Amino acid sequence: MSCRNIACNVRDSIGSLSRRSFEPSFSSFNRGKSQSSVHELLGSSPIVQQSRWAGLPPELLSDVIKRLEASESTWPSRKHVVACAAVCRSWRYLCKEIIRSPEFCGRLTFPLSLKQPGPRDGTIQCFIKRDKSKMTYHLYLCLNPAVLVENGKFLLSAKRSRRTTLTEYVISMDADHISRSSKTYIGKLRSNFLGTKFLIYDTRPTNHTADSISPPPRTSRNFYAKKVSPKVPTGSHPIAQVSYELNVLGTRGPRRMQCMMHSIPASALEPGGSVPTQPDHINLRSLEDSFRSISFSRSSLTDRSMDFSSARFSDLSGDYRTEEFREPPLVLRNKAPRWHDQLQCWCLNFRGRVTIASVKNFQLVAQSDQDKVILQFGKVAKDTFTMDYRYPLSAFQAFAICLSSFDTKLACE
Repeated sequence: MSCRNIACNVRDSIGSLSRRSFEPSFSSFNRGKSQSSVHELLGSSPIVQQSRWAGLPPELLSDVIKRLEASESTWPSRKHVVACAAVCRSWRYLCKEIIRSPEFCGRLTFPLSLKQPGPRDGTIQCFIKRDKSKMTYHLYLCLNPAVLVENGKFLLSAKRSRRTTLTEYVISMDADHISRSSKTYIGKLRSNFLGTKFLIYDTRPTNHTADSISPPPRTSRNFYAKKVSPKVPTGSHPIAQVSYELNVLGTRGPRRMQCMMHSIPASALEPGGSVPTQPDHINLRSLEDSFRSISFSRSSLTDRSMDFSSARFSDLSGDYRTEEFREPPLVLRNKAPRWHDQLQCWCLNFRGRVTIASVKNFQLVAQSDQDKVILQFGKVAKDTFTMDYRYPLSAFQAFAICLSSFDTKLACE
């Protein structure tokens, strides 16, 4: 019996077992089903823990998962690897030990991978679909790198909200329910009035940001705030700042941007350097329901309203208090384009990943290595953009940085 057949049998067995004990069944969860029921099945159900699959010898189970991990290298077949991690607690812990992070394997497997650094020896190729009518943006993983515009594996979504003095993007792991009150909310992007400075907020701080950045002081208005369920992530930790240089002279030219990554130390790019990680319990949040199926970019998306609890936005430099960093943060700048005399335009080498000239196109590099592109973003169709990132950025951080490029910046152009 092949590894794929074993994974399918495990999923069918757990599904039939759940149908006898629970409603709805584990194998028939759709996007609209309850997240809490999935969590119970993943972690604390004694019936699933006592199944015949939970009692497999660790040596045999380890060999099966290793072979399955090696054979299922790309989506959609990689959903069988995720299904194995969703069988029971012992299987999940073993999968976490065997399945490596994107930094070392170059693949996105679990939802936790979206907040882990990209590969060191390559890039993860994605694309963003924009819907201007609904002010939504959806990030997809490229299933066929040779095709720029295609259907892909859904990763993240964002929705823009315009206010009098700021613009805010709410980032979610759900394609339809994009709201800060949702359990799939993982962060946001907020701009100043001119759209020249942005802050990236995360719901969970890393060890580096917890020591270097203190949260803003609470105001008296929060005394009357409504109670929020403890299951809903309410943290708001600034992890990065994106700045666009003002065009004082008014001359036309490419944008100049700088990203200060407070959650990534500058030493991460040095030999032996690393990026501080986050708690790994994010992958317990609807593990099977989040990454088991393929979401297509052409599917219709439901428009959802957003609920913001605070409309106050002070100066970006005063949104948080910076203490002495244990290590200086990583600073990324856009790679300067060159002027092409024949085409009469500014050009960058995107290696075929960008086909349409746009002021939004950019490549980010570190000061220590100008030749290694860490993040590149460019237009390939009217509402389609490619996004390729690598270590030390994560998919969430790269997506948030690219969202800042969509804003109109009259002061910079």
